[in-house]
Amino acid sequence: MKTDKIKVHFTDNDLIAPTNPIELNLIGAGGTGSKVLTALVEMNYSLNELGHAGLSVRLWDDDIVTDANLGRQRFADCEVGLYKSVALINRANRWAGTNWKAETLKFGKDSLGRLPEHAQAAIYISCVDSVKARFEIAEILNELVDYRAFRNRAKYWMDYGNSQATGQVLLSTIGNIKQPKSEKYEAVANLPFITTIYGELLKQSEEKDNTPSCSLAEALEKQDLYINSSLAAMGCSLLWNLFRHGMTENKGFFHNLDNFTTQPIKVA
Repeated sequence: MKTDKIKVHFTDNDLIAPTNPIELNLIGAGGTGSKVLTALVEMNYSLNELGHAGLSVRLWDDDIVTDANLGRQRFADCEVGLYKSVALINRANRWAGTNWKAETLKFGKDSLGRLPEHAQAAIYISCVDSVKARFEIAEILNELVDYRAFRNRAKYWMDYGNSQATGQVLLSTIGNIKQPKSEKYEAVANLPFITTIYGELLKQSEEKDNTPSCSLAEALEKQDLYINSSLAAMGCSLLWNLFRHGMTENKGFFHNLDNFTTQPIKVA
């Protein structure tokens, strides 16, 4: 009896045993991004302990820390008035001895349509709060598909998104990733962008109110206190498994804190 092979995606070989730290662009330093950065600090340390070259993170955000960000986002009173990216990267570097970088501007093209300096990386993680920003990121990454970089060629995009108590994380490949031959699994080379799979749903969601919150109390009316941290941990677990196991059957998940359920999104 013939059985269908399990569909999996095998991690790009350059990420498994790199000579140099893997360049990673983290886009957004708010509720989710600030917690993802903490998880990346832990991941980098663990990779180093396993003999891996680790990560070189560049955090992008042009926003300033305000009183409304305290509590739900990972900022302290003494950081009010600082750029979010600078506050977080300084703290990470002091704690872990890394030399990660902060960008105090949005990850996007300039007025002349040019890509931002340092746009090139192997991995992109977006924690943005607008649909427009996601489509702009997708446009940039599509341009980087054929970019001939000696190392840190654009390979993966992981996008985080959430509403008040629900959210999702989706892993995509930037172009096709060469896959090994396997008798046990069906290897899938391309994982489509979130803007390709759920583009229309994203546009519909943008019609809802996205007005910035002026206080923590107001922010908590819009987002549960722990939706960001739970998404950050689970999404980084998916990334960690790519490094540790070299493959994944899941390319993301839907997460619901109201009823404490999580539904994996299978590689297909």
